[in-house]
Amino acid sequence: MLTRSPQAAASLPSPTADALAVSAALSRHISASINAAGGWIGFDRFMDLALYTPGMGYYAGGAQKFGAAGDFLTAPELCPAFAQTLAGQIAQLLVLSGPQIIEVGAGSGQLAADLLLELELRGVLPERYGILELSGELRARQCETIGRQASHLLPRVLWLDRLPAHFDGLVLANEVLDAMPAHLVLWNREAIAERGVAVDNGQFAWRDRPASGRLLERAQALAAECEFVPGYLSEISLAAPAWIAQWAAVLGRGALLLIDYGFPRREFYHPQRCAGTLMCHYRHHAHGEPFYLPGLQDITLHVDFTAIVEAGCEAGLDLLGYTTQSSFLFNCGLTEILARTSVGDSLCYLPLANAVQKLVSPAEMGELFKVIALGKGIREPLLGFVSGDRSATL
Repeated sequence: MLTRSPQAAASLPSPTADALAVSAALSRHISASINAAGGWIGFDRFMDLALYTPGMGYYAGGAQKFGAAGDFLTAPELCPAFAQTLAGQIAQLLVLSGPQIIEVGAGSGQLAADLLLELELRGVLPERYGILELSGELRARQCETIGRQASHLLPRVLWLDRLPAHFDGLVLANEVLDAMPAHLVLWNREAIAERGVAVDNGQFAWRDRPASGRLLERAQALAAECEFVPGYLSEISLAAPAWIAQWAAVLGRGALLLIDYGFPRREFYHPQRCAGTLMCHYRHHAHGEPFYLPGLQDITLHVDFTAIVEAGCEAGLDLLGYTTQSSFLFNCGLTEILARTSVGDSLCYLPLANAVQKLVSPAEMGELFKVIALGKGIREPLLGFVSGDRSATL
């Protein structure tokens, strides 16, 4: 079974023997799932198995994922200033809704630790900080991180197995939508196909089948709205909008604050973006080969934020704001947070300034990453969107 792609392997670091064994076991599991399904599965199913198979999937296994020793850096791993600035918006929302936070997919727990400490400093600690995390390994890491950095606040943290029946407060998700499984769709002149995965001579291989059901309906609607030349390949996420609708049913008074990379629909399905947005991350190398070492690399897709807004509004949520990460952070007081560190303290200030530059630079995370807020019962303008709101582009 395929564990190494020739194109990717030439430039990527080699895994350990133990890691290779885990990847090989997951490859056999995925292969068995393909055979059980009649020899073909949609890419959304492949992505789900590669990322979330208990004990073996990328987010369900024990490999280091976040930070310098992992596969990629997230904003909270760069510096505490990200969470400290984000806390300004969160503090406002806690007052406007309820004194509770649920963070979805809390990664290493660094964002939770930094947020709790900053909210304590501001005098607006939530009564409860819930973490919705299905990975036992990540739960343990989150508990260790929070316990080490903010041990006195750990009693406020509660790990959740599922969405609550009702919730008033803030739901926070940083880089969660991009890891939700999505379908690959090929728009041809005669028909619309779904690109899926088969097994050919012991290796995973692409296979196309006619799209059907809800996926076909969605693909046809997009074709009527966007310009697709024959052979245009891209992604359609049915899972992310459904997830938004689930939260809409749960939320009483409060907001979803979502931070991720992506575009409005017209940019997402731009004529020049004819090969989609699929990207994989392994040891700080990015490539486009999802069959490489299943379970050892992240598989991500950019977010169609128009689809997110449509799903939220159809389910009864209001769009509260949409902007770039750079604008959002400056609106929330990033300059003031940076000023807490003296310029004269070069050992502290220079690394902080470099990290902040990555957060806000258009060439780094500042423009590609977006922040979007959806909510119920929130009537006051939100701090993070007072300038540079791009809601009209959706």
